[in-house]
Amino acid sequence: MKRTCNPRIQGASFETRALRYLQARALRCVARNVRFRCGEIDLVMHDASGVLVFVEVRARAGLHYGGALASINSAKRARIQRAAHAYLSRWRGPLPVCRFDTVTFDGTQIVWLRNAFEADAI
Repeated sequence: MKRTCNPRIQGASFETRALRYLQARALRCVARNVRFRCGEIDLVMHDASGVLVFVEVRARAGLHYGGALASINSAKRARIQRAAHAYLSRWRGPLPVCRFDTVTFDGTQIVWLRNAFEADAI
């Protein structure tokens, strides 16, 4: 019998693993699964220096088709940036310094890439 897995449950599991990984490296969780019409942010974190970090979590079973990082194409980056802009539009006080990171899972390998891409218009 073939087992199927709910993609949302599986995605939440990888997000939890990424959250724990980042917390073990001194980042503090601000929000999880922030959704707007224009896009979604998997994790919003603060690093030790106070930078607000928008984190995209991606997972692939292996390196087929370029792996997890390659799945974050320009359209996906644009959606994340729009969601970050929407998130910051509700920010109270001076806007913080921000960056976009990724945490990717390719099979059993986890990679945290700081400044994975630049913000075009934040």
